[in-house]
Amino acid sequence: MRLQFIGAAQTVTGSMHLLEVNGKRILLECGFYHGKRSESIRINKNFDFFRPEKIDTVVLSHAHIDHSGNLPNLVKQGFSGTIYATPATRDLAGIMLTDSAKIQEQDAHFLNKKLMKKSEPLIEPIYTTEDALSVMPLFVSISYHRETTIADGVTLNFLDAGHILGSAMVQLRIHEDGTEKNLLFTGDLGRKGLPILKNPEVVEEADLLITESTYGGKLHDPIEGMQGKLREVIVKTVSRRGKVIIPAFSVERTQEITYTLHRLFESRQLPRIPVFVDSPLSVNATEVFRLHPECFNSDVYKMVLGHDDPFGFEYVQYIQSVEESKKLNDIHEPVIIISASGMCESGRILHHLANNAGDPKNTILIVGYQAPDTLGRRILDRQPVLKIFGEEYPLRAEVVEMHSFSAHADHNDLVSFASNFNKDKLRNIFLVHGEKEEQSALSQSLNQVGFKNVVAPKKGESFNI
Repeated sequence: MRLQFIGAAQTVTGSMHLLEVNGKRILLECGFYHGKRSESIRINKNFDFFRPEKIDTVVLSHAHIDHSGNLPNLVKQGFSGTIYATPATRDLAGIMLTDSAKIQEQDAHFLNKKLMKKSEPLIEPIYTTEDALSVMPLFVSISYHRETTIADGVTLNFLDAGHILGSAMVQLRIHEDGTEKNLLFTGDLGRKGLPILKNPEVVEEADLLITESTYGGKLHDPIEGMQGKLREVIVKTVSRRGKVIIPAFSVERTQEITYTLHRLFESRQLPRIPVFVDSPLSVNATEVFRLHPECFNSDVYKMVLGHDDPFGFEYVQYIQSVEESKKLNDIHEPVIIISASGMCESGRILHHLANNAGDPKNTILIVGYQAPDTLGRRILDRQPVLKIFGEEYPLRAEVVEMHSFSAHADHNDLVSFASNFNKDKLRNIFLVHGEKEEQSALSQSLNQVGFKNVVAPKKGESFNI
């Protein structure tokens, strides 16, 4: 058995890991790389370590674009095998991949208008809507705890990761050369007590563990303080007659925020102010949420059974059309605008930042991880000037970061999760989806609790096991 780490190796984006066993090639994730535009285009368009047509199977842990978003290129370049995912992941991927393609097409069109005026070479989208649609017939949905053979000697079992709707840990039982190995890939591991989803499942057996390490060495604010902190930020901004601009991933984060606002308004802890969810993907994703109550925790499930809609309460307006989105620029009173993308790299959030970042009355509320070289990270670093669509805009708005909304396990969560395993049986731990500093901190803690063979693979590094 050979494992090669191709994406999200000592970084947090573009997840992709290749397993070769019994003559078959199984790709764990096929994520889109986010970073500097030129680097992103090069990495996403080229599969440097394998030929797509030689991949037999893809296993997808969840639908976030940094885990699923390069599937259209994989198919475009020759992959024709099966993509395994949970039903909710398949449904979310259907809308997220087409949305990703549309955003790339729109951004290319917008930038090309500027390039034409300068007589500079035009750009093409990394992939198109047609490319995205070509992925969907290849999906096969498998529910949690339904062990399924996916290749000679390899069975797949999905366990609830508690990260986003439909997210799964990938458990592979591998029979090779008369031996059996149990490999567990966490995908992105969630946290206990998140507002909507069930807790991540506890796993106690594995020979090999591939685990995310995004927040190694870092602790989140307690989930219990999430509601109060959000209220505090909104009340402060409203007091100066400003707007709260929230860049948020369309899947999970947007629903968590609207659910938390629902509770604040229902308990009369916030004044009546308009809330706009300005992202077609967020609107569609919320509809997918309504289709999968089996993923909800008991509290939200009871709300649904009682015909109380936690995502569509009376204060929220879901924006679909471009014309409606543009009208938000004409509002000069306190509002909350939730828009994608979560790292401010594309989508309608760019227009809201261009129109509102320069006003000190406003607040930009960062509620998720911001990868290096993204606009979101530059906002978080309080860079005085932001470059958006090639133009420069001053950053004068207040910037607030909230870690309590994070759907990723923090340092203590990751160590606690690993500590459930039998240390004599777990031979290898591979740390992925994390920066070097965070991986080093997590590795040290895992060593301290008794795990010795902990490795953070470099891009392209492979291991024979």
